[in-house]
Amino acid sequence: MAIDLKLIRLFAELNNAQIERLHATSRCKLFEKNQIIFKEGDPGDGIYLIAGGAVFVSVRMPNLHFSQLARLNKGDFFGEMAVLDQGPRSASVSAIVKTEVMFIPRQIILDLFHESSAFALRLFKETSTRLREFNQKYVEESLQAERLSLVGRFARSIVHDFKNPLHIIRLSSEFLTQNTINFDMCQMTHDRIAQQVDRLSGMINELLEFTSGDRAEVVLSPSNYGQFMHNIIQEMGMEASTRGLQLKLDSDLPDVELSFDPRRLKHVFHNLVANAADAMPEGGVVSFKIRQSGQHLETHIEDNGKGIHPDIAGRLFEPFATYGKKQGTGLGLSICQKIIQDHRGEINALPNEGKGALFRISLPI
Repeated sequence: MAIDLKLIRLFAELNNAQIERLHATSRCKLFEKNQIIFKEGDPGDGIYLIAGGAVFVSVRMPNLHFSQLARLNKGDFFGEMAVLDQGPRSASVSAIVKTEVMFIPRQIILDLFHESSAFALRLFKETSTRLREFNQKYVEESLQAERLSLVGRFARSIVHDFKNPLHIIRLSSEFLTQNTINFDMCQMTHDRIAQQVDRLSGMINELLEFTSGDRAEVVLSPSNYGQFMHNIIQEMGMEASTRGLQLKLDSDLPDVELSFDPRRLKHVFHNLVANAADAMPEGGVVSFKIRQSGQHLETHIEDNGKGIHPDIAGRLFEPFATYGKKQGTGLGLSICQKIIQDHRGEINALPNEGKGALFRISLPI
């Protein structure tokens, strides 16, 4: 199938002699439907020009499936990247229908580069436009793949974490149907069911918090941070004592006003203390230390447990990182980070070798 190279935009600036040389040095190749023209990683030995038919350009995604970046038709060219950088093919190309192409060897293209600056500029512009389009498509595909992966992890986390309390509730309900249990056993079983319901409710709230993405829920208003911390430590202390935890303040309470949302910030401290309780089932101490650092107020929360394992320290705030716990959604610290970021602050797990977990919350004054 003959094709007039003068009508191809890429070669529009070439003179007749250069066009004739292209015709003389190129060779035609015919590919059947679905036949691979070249694969990602193959040597880049030249440019292909579609004389008839159509092709798909695709790349391998991180999850190992192929993503179609573009459909190219008669008059389009492909394979130019490997000619420009002299590297292997960066994508795979296959025929959609029976397709005829003109193959132009790399050296011919490089010779034209030296002879015609207009041709070189045209090829760079065409390649730049195509790369921009391919990159946008690739990013969209990568984001979609990540979303699907996240949904899978999310679903597995929900199923796994909900099965255990539901199983306990079912067994406890069956136990209550027995005629042989006395009042104390009945009350104990009732309390066990209520405890599991509270546990499920807490996990549902975490899931809703994680998926809402609603920054408007944070209502920042000026309040005395020292008084807030005094109240929250007292409030948490009563509940923590039932789990064998002692909360103590290792510094004076600052008389400083900050703009924060007490309800949301309370959630952060409750979560950190709950994590400490999970990490120290035999009981322990959680210490709070507050100090000013420049234009920020820092709150350090430290327990005397086993500390954070180095394997998880780097991804502690990622969704579904369970911090060594056998139960829970693995979303708690991720939600805490979101809340602190909504306050224009930072939360970090600090190195604390040989000691317990140490967190720092930094809020702007």
